[in-house]
Amino acid sequence: MEEFKQVGVTGRQGKAHIDGTLKCLTEFLQSQGVAVSLDEQLSDLLPGHSFPLCDRASMGKTCDLVVVVGGDGSLLGAGRELSVYDVPVVGVNRGRLGFLTDVSPDELETCMGEILNGHYRMAHRFLLEAKVERQGKTIASGDALNDVVLHPGVSTKIIEFELFIEGQFVYRQRSDGLIMATPTGSTAYALSGGGPIMHPKLDAIVLVPMYPHMLTNRPLVVDGNSQLQLVIHEGNEIHPRISFDGQVDIELKPDDVILIRKKKQKLKLLHPLNHNFYEACRSKLNWYPNEDQQ
Repeated sequence: MEEFKQVGVTGRQGKAHIDGTLKCLTEFLQSQGVAVSLDEQLSDLLPGHSFPLCDRASMGKTCDLVVVVGGDGSLLGAGRELSVYDVPVVGVNRGRLGFLTDVSPDELETCMGEILNGHYRMAHRFLLEAKVERQGKTIASGDALNDVVLHPGVSTKIIEFELFIEGQFVYRQRSDGLIMATPTGSTAYALSGGGPIMHPKLDAIVLVPMYPHMLTNRPLVVDGNSQLQLVIHEGNEIHPRISFDGQVDIELKPDDVILIRKKKQKLKLLHPLNHNFYEACRSKLNWYPNEDQQ
C-alpha cells in the first residue's frame, strides 16, 4: 500500500465538458488533506483556483499519484509520459468505453476515498517501444500502451512488408497494414480488426493483419518479450505510416526497418477494489451481464 500525499490532476486538454468533474475531484482531494498539483494545460477549466501548476514530467517526478480525467485516449497519452516515472495512475471516465478510466464520475468521491485509504488494486501494464531505422540510422521512435500500427495513411493502396520475430522470417504480407497490440490494447483497435481479447495479466503481444490479401493471414499471439521487426518492401508505391496509440504518426519510406519490443518501464495503473475485467467486458462490449437482460 502506498501513501498518497501529493496528487497530480491531468486530463483531456481543451475539453470544457470535464470542468465539473475536475472541480469535484480537486475539492474532494483538498477536503482529504491531499496536496494537489494541476496540469498547466487544464488551468483555464478551473478559473480562480489556487493550485500549483506543472507539466506532466514534473508531475511524474513529484507526485505520489496522478488522476487522469477523460477517456481512455486521455489515459493513453498520460500513461506514455508517466510510465517512466513509476508513479501510479488512476482514470476518471469522461469518455466512451472506459476500459482504462474505470472510476465513474458518479462514484468519484467513494472510489477516490477508498484509493486514498489504500483500498485499491494495482496493475502493471507493459508498453511497446518502437524505432524506425533508415539506411542504418534511427530517424524516429515512440511508445505505445495500446498498439503500434503500420497503416497506409490516407492512401487506399496495399502495403507490402516483411515480418521477422526474434530474427526469424515469418511472412511477406500484402495488406492494409499490421496492428501490434499489448493485452491492454487487445480491446481497442486490434479487437475491431478481428483480434482476440487478452487478459491484461498476460505477457503477450498480438499481431493482427489489416485486410490481408491472403485469407490465411490470421492474428498471431507471441511471447511478450519477442523482438519484432518489420521491413517496408522496396516496391511500395506509397509511403505508409507507423502510429503509436493512434496519437503519434511517423511517415515511412521503402526499405525502412521498424523494430518493436517491450518497454522496460511499465505503467502502474490503479483500479477500485470492485474492478473486474470480465465485468468490464460485459458492460463495455454489451455482453449479457445478468439473467434480467437475456
